[in-house]
Amino acid sequence: MSLLSLCSSPWSISIVTLLRTCKTLKNLEQVHTQIIHKGSEQDHFLITQFICLCTAVSTNISYPASVFDRVIRPNIYLWNTLLKAHCKHSSVAQSISVFLRMKSSANVAPDEYTFPTLIKACASGLALNEGRVIHGMVITYGTHGDVFVGSSLIDFYGKCREIGCARKVFDEMCVRNEVSWTAMIVGYANVGDVSEAKKLFDEMPLRNSVSWNAIISGFARVGDLVGARKLFDEMPERNVVSFTTMIDGYAKAGDMASARFLFDHSPNKDIVAWSAVISGYVQNGQPNEAVNVFLDMRSMNVKPDEYIMVSLMSACSQIGSLELAKWVDFYMTQSTFDLRRVHVAAALVDMNAKCGNMERATMLFEEMPKRDLISYCSMIQGLSIHGRGAQAVGLFARMLNEEVAPDDVAFTVILTACSHAGLVKEGCHYFDSMINDYSIVPSPDHYACMVDLLGRSGKLKAAYELIKSMPVEPHTGAWGALLGACNLHGDIELGKEIADRLFELEPLNAGNYVALSNIYAALDRWVDVSRYMLSFSAQVCSASKQYRSVDSGCPGFGTSAGAVPIFTVQDEAETRTGRKEDPQMRLHAHQWEQTQWSGRQGISELAAKVDVQC
Repeated sequence: MSLLSLCSSPWSISIVTLLRTCKTLKNLEQVHTQIIHKGSEQDHFLITQFICLCTAVSTNISYPASVFDRVIRPNIYLWNTLLKAHCKHSSVAQSISVFLRMKSSANVAPDEYTFPTLIKACASGLALNEGRVIHGMVITYGTHGDVFVGSSLIDFYGKCREIGCARKVFDEMCVRNEVSWTAMIVGYANVGDVSEAKKLFDEMPLRNSVSWNAIISGFARVGDLVGARKLFDEMPERNVVSFTTMIDGYAKAGDMASARFLFDHSPNKDIVAWSAVISGYVQNGQPNEAVNVFLDMRSMNVKPDEYIMVSLMSACSQIGSLELAKWVDFYMTQSTFDLRRVHVAAALVDMNAKCGNMERATMLFEEMPKRDLISYCSMIQGLSIHGRGAQAVGLFARMLNEEVAPDDVAFTVILTACSHAGLVKEGCHYFDSMINDYSIVPSPDHYACMVDLLGRSGKLKAAYELIKSMPVEPHTGAWGALLGACNLHGDIELGKEIADRLFELEPLNAGNYVALSNIYAALDRWVDVSRYMLSFSAQVCSASKQYRSVDSGCPGFGTSAGAVPIFTVQDEAETRTGRKEDPQMRLHAHQWEQTQWSGRQGISELAAKVDVQC
């Protein structure tokens, strides 16, 4: 029996037609008034449709729940609709509470449509214990033989990484469809067992595009892009999901050239595909390309979603252009995006803080309905970058008072702030607190921050001893910070010792040679300056010859055919230590080309080209 057959009157159908034109909760409330006036609050068909539309236009579950509570004897369709609404907008506990109310109702019993909804809620919340209880009820009510219930259980156990339980359900199913086969394949892929996933895929009697995309995604997720590409090429009919899966896989592997090639050759590009390539460029440190792709998208009249805008704001943060940040900020405020959503607000704060608009960042931060760890770290980092170390420390203390627990990244941010501001006492306090109060094992980055902090304050020996006491092998960041401190304080003996270590670890890093040369230059030891710079030039020439020989032996290796790889060396000393070179130094580091936002037009042209219409 269909739901439509339960319709009690032609008037109900006309009201349902009116309901479907409603776009806001206020519109629905007006129609609800007519329902009450007509005395149709007990019309199951009508109230079922009303609750469906309420949950479609609003996340507020209390209003449709109150409408449901007015129904004296709701049928199973109405119960399932309410349960689906709670599963979509409420917690697992609240959803189970509704289910228990249904179970205790005298006139209805859960059916094969009830359990998939409830199991899906448990899967989304990774509620393993609750899901197991529901599984028991599935058996009790005799619905375990239903293919949709079984597929939901496989999906649930797969997402909870209980792959053995998922396989048991799969093996016990009398009838399997493409959904159950695909759910099992995805389950194996989620735990990284792509060999078993592929074996199951090969046994699958009928494959559809969803199953093909599932196995391709599994290979891409574990980094086997060769296997993923082979399956992609074998796929009978590729769709936008197939292309997006491969684009995302290449982007995560850092191969943006392959990602962009597939993106450009994708026959259809949806918003997810655009998002994948834009976020890929951002994650791989190519913010200029991310902005250019955004411009391409807007020129094709594709409306960005909030995830694309968050990626764009991250690109702006990397570029550091205040003018571009102001344009993006303006675009966001003129759009329909909900700026109160935590991840959107945090991205706005981060962009404005890193691009120098601290007043705007502060205002956005204070207006946030809920400040999370990410937004706090963005503000602290922004204050640190712009020389407000004391304020950064104060904000970190406020974060702790608001019971926002710091993680290892948060401690890296505050230690960096202390280092840049010369707050040795505070930095040492937070380093100890990280270990003793939060049981966080210091990472090489934390040690590098402390070395930089001690080095800046002139405690070079203490910094050196800290490096030697590290339980893990010190990385170049710690050695580089100490070399920068030796440069700052003119300690040539220790500086040479540290530089020799760095030359072994990073023979092609110009920053190390420049830092040591600056120490010699300050003492008028120009022969030593020339010796080290010539040594660096020899290293670059040697590496260049090696790569040329590889390239000539393998045409097209790593580049287009016949092309010779281009080497660029960036001075990482300032990046690691946050220190500007002394303007009085008689030898200055070569001003390596800095990444600037170089879109196809300036900001004024950008505003003209990209109309702010959302």
